[in-house]
Amino acid sequence: MTIKNILITGGAGYVGAALIPKLLEKGYKVKVLDLYIYGEKCLKAVRANTNLVELKGDIRNQKLLAKEIPGTDAIIHLACISNDPSYELDPRLGKSINYEAFGPIVDIAKSNKVQRFIYASSSSVYGKKNEKEVTEDLPLEPLTDYSKYKAACEKILLEASSDDFCVTAVRPSTVCGYSPRLRLDLTVNILTNHAISNKKITVFGGEQKRPNIHIEDMTDLYVFLLKQSREKIDRKIFNAGYENFKVRDIAEIVNRTLGGNIPIVTEPTHDQRSYHVCSRKIKEELGFEAKHTIEDAVLDLKAAFDAGKIPNPMSDILYYNVKTMQALQMN
Repeated sequence: MTIKNILITGGAGYVGAALIPKLLEKGYKVKVLDLYIYGEKCLKAVRANTNLVELKGDIRNQKLLAKEIPGTDAIIHLACISNDPSYELDPRLGKSINYEAFGPIVDIAKSNKVQRFIYASSSSVYGKKNEKEVTEDLPLEPLTDYSKYKAACEKILLEASSDDFCVTAVRPSTVCGYSPRLRLDLTVNILTNHAISNKKITVFGGEQKRPNIHIEDMTDLYVFLLKQSREKIDRKIFNAGYENFKVRDIAEIVNRTLGGNIPIVTEPTHDQRSYHVCSRKIKEELGFEAKHTIEDAVLDLKAAFDAGKIPNPMSDILYYNVKTMQALQMN
């Protein structure tokens, strides 16, 4: 099985913007399909690469998919309305993109001889767990429509597997660190931004446990999966989350990494999502293990702040999915 031509849905998003340069560096031909609602600058650094094709389009457009998918060896499906608050702004829109569009993408991919389909699900499909280690074989108890549809798409994908169509689902934890399409609405990134921009860290709740994965490890994993044999990954689901901490402990890590003199303030929250993800399976079966830490993510973000790469971090809505979605609704 030779993988050369790759289609990345949502390739201009937070993870995609960090993944595309890695794929191009390894010689893959990459086609990005994205609505670019968070701006079109994130792939500027690699835009001159002749192995990159960018398409501004909607994954719900089946005619577009039927035109662009033929000739593709592998699809990495990142596109979605990300996180619960963004989804809940317009549940019908979220369902149409996150769920209703998924089956047709899988069907068109399979009928056009795409060899491999990698799906970015979410560790939120587990809901609130009391187990010390949340492994892939535990029952799914999603608490929101966002996570319910993530779980439903996993089922669709696994059922589509065939001898010529290798499918894999990844359940990422909360991603952290710098990306050219930066998000400042993710736990580690939020706390780091508050520490640097406000000189104060505000923690909402604090007792909720969050599993984390550095964006370098997340993108390395997708590249890694492209190289694995079918026998190792077909119809497999893998957790990807390596550092499980309570939010208040993450705040302490941020504080310590940035010098230890930043006050931490706690505010109440209604967010009760809490889970501890175990990634032992992917290490034991595939040999993949994270190499980066929360501290690395904080330092990477600080370096980007110091270099002037993150202008207007508290006011530019493009760093915040919910604010961007709200602005789109008003237009």
